[in-house]
Amino acid sequence: MSLAAEKFFQKSTAIPTMPEVANRLIRSFDDDNVSLAAIADLIGKDSGLSAKVLRLANSARYSPSHQIASLQDAAAALGLETLRNLSLAACLSGAFPNVKGLDRAAFWRHSIATAAYARILAKMVHLDADTAYLCGLMLRTGQILMALSEPDLVGEVETLAVEPGSRYSLEQHRFDCSHADVTASLASHWHFPKLMVQAFTDANAPMESRPFSLMAAVLHMAEVLADAAQQHDQPVAALNAAVPELVEHLHLDLAFLEAKLVAAGDVSSDVEQLLH
Repeated sequence: MSLAAEKFFQKSTAIPTMPEVANRLIRSFDDDNVSLAAIADLIGKDSGLSAKVLRLANSARYSPSHQIASLQDAAAALGLETLRNLSLAACLSGAFPNVKGLDRAAFWRHSIATAAYARILAKMVHLDADTAYLCGLMLRTGQILMALSEPDLVGEVETLAVEPGSRYSLEQHRFDCSHADVTASLASHWHFPKLMVQAFTDANAPMESRPFSLMAAVLHMAEVLADAAQQHDQPVAALNAAVPELVEHLHLDLAFLEAKLVAAGDVSSDVEQLLH
């Protein structure tokens, strides 16, 4: 574990608490028989989350023809994957405070995009897509803890991080660690599996890590794609420009990836419904 990253946890109040509903949603990833009804019942235990899910289900994207009044109907409208993933995003975003130096809506829009891209990439390289989604969703959360201590420096990084993937080196120069290192420490405090903690640690520079972590590579590439989308660049072209060695090492079919991204559409378009 990075000593530089651990300094952001010196005060016990700096460690957010994993929401119980989020914890149970994560555990449901291991249940191949989990049902829509079970997930809806779980979400129903949190009134605030229930209201967000109902609002999302009644948006034009999911409910063009009729009003949805129950969580069960919302679950049917959204589908299991969307319901669980976006509910998890809402839970985790609620666990972290607003901080100076980071635009809350932009931050979580980027995080949900990273998670969605991680899911797509994971399927391409035969990794567990649910784990990749969770890791992608969490990848930048360490930056929130950095901003609690050094808001001006974090704000400076965000101003300068114009090139996709450049956040890592900018942070390394200022903090002697990156957001992924701090996220690895947080994941360790939350007792996440060691393989996930290591994937966060190696996400800084996956080609330099031994043994090579395929999940770390997926996370790094997913963040580059989200950076490019945020800057209105062509994500796949930006990925090939930023990390050509990773693209080559994994033998990624970029045309296939581009088709998958086009099919996915705006992967962060539901964020505003979940953050308020």
